[in-house]
Amino acid sequence: MSSEKSRKELKIAVSGKSGCGNTTVSRLLADALDVRFINFTFRNLAQEKRLSLKEVLDLAAKDDSWDREVDTRQTKMAREKGGCVLGSRLAIWMLPEADLKVFLTARPETRAKRIQGREGTRLADVAEFTASRDRQDHERYLRIYNINNDDYSLADLVIDTDDIDPGEIVQFIITILEKKFPEPSCQ
Repeated sequence: MSSEKSRKELKIAVSGKSGCGNTTVSRLLADALDVRFINFTFRNLAQEKRLSLKEVLDLAAKDDSWDREVDTRQTKMAREKGGCVLGSRLAIWMLPEADLKVFLTARPETRAKRIQGREGTRLADVAEFTASRDRQDHERYLRIYNINNDDYSLADLVIDTDDIDPGEIVQFIITILEKKFPEPSCQ
């Protein structure tokens, strides 16, 4: 891939488990780069089908077509012409041609607090639901795609988001992009 590639043409994959900040960071990064933000999730599918997220997760646990639909739709969008930031749990695996693959991590308690702040439920309930969802996701990804989402060694960057503001994470990623893909100078 040419280092002359415009940053507006880049395809960036950002993954992380629920509560790690992948949606927030992906959206902010897409805005900063002025490219499309793609994040089609079970939550979006649940809204389309007029189901709760829990109902969709329960269905997905028994029927792989739910995962395949979400993953197919978002990777198709990402592969369309032009740059994008694909933010999803499996983005770095599902978009292997991404110009930059970023995996975000955070401690389980940090993730639960973030989700609680977003959804407003009891912390203990969120922590239990998140741990259960992590186990279910892990089992499904192995079964459906042979992807171990605990092995993110194929990521170009792994960022621990526990104590870093999303804006700082975006600036760090942009610094890496500027080094890897410098904009051609106008002469």
